[in-house]
Amino acid sequence: MAETQTHIDQLGRRLELVSSPHRIVSLVPSQTELLFDLGLADRVVGITKFCVHPNEWFRTKTRVGGTKNLHVEQIAKLKPDLIIANKEENNQEDIERLARDHPVWVSNVNDLGSALEMIRSVAELTGTDSSKLIGEIERGFSELEPIHHPKKTLYLIWNDPYMAAGTDTFIHDMMARCGLGNAVSQGRYPELNEAAIAKLNPELVLLSSEPFPFKEKHMLELRELLPDATIKFVDGELFSWYGSRLKHAPSYFVGLMVSIPR
Repeated sequence: MAETQTHIDQLGRRLELVSSPHRIVSLVPSQTELLFDLGLADRVVGITKFCVHPNEWFRTKTRVGGTKNLHVEQIAKLKPDLIIANKEENNQEDIERLARDHPVWVSNVNDLGSALEMIRSVAELTGTDSSKLIGEIERGFSELEPIHHPKKTLYLIWNDPYMAAGTDTFIHDMMARCGLGNAVSQGRYPELNEAAIAKLNPELVLLSSEPFPFKEKHMLELRELLPDATIKFVDGELFSWYGSRLKHAPSYFVGLMVSIPR
């Protein structure tokens, strides 16, 4: 009989897990990429349709719906002995339904510290070693020097309606580490109309590549609304993916800050 261990997830939930899970389903893109970098190619059996990295997994692994629209019955057919989810990216109802029959570990990541805690925990859950990866991430961020004159920055993640990254988000923490002051004072992802954006009057507007793929036409619209602001496209994965992609974030942020007018 397989040995079981008790684990506590980032919501404080307890779950019993076999000591070495071999049928893992990941419901979060950034955590799917982490599982790949932890060397779990043969043990991950299901991912979401948004788990685009690595491409070989996207092409070959069973897709179990979207992060907000999971195919619960399909997940059950995969007979998972570990499901890895996230408080923000997955629906609570889906997680509770899955947890009735399967071990579900839920992350709750709002900053770099909780991201590193998640990485350590996932490695522990899967019996892998994350020390090298965590060391690389920590070194990169320790060497990141924020700009000395913080820019009042609006980070937009959605269009029609406009939605911004608020204060209680992982993106906010990444902005702060770059020395960028968040123009938004609300938590999570507030909706903003054009009048509200004009009133904020940010010095810098960052247009994320995901979840909404901003294009040149959106930049032109915002330039009419904010003629004095610097507006730039940014890689949303490097601002919002809190798994192993974090090892690439500091060098990207350095390049971005160099490109921002002083």
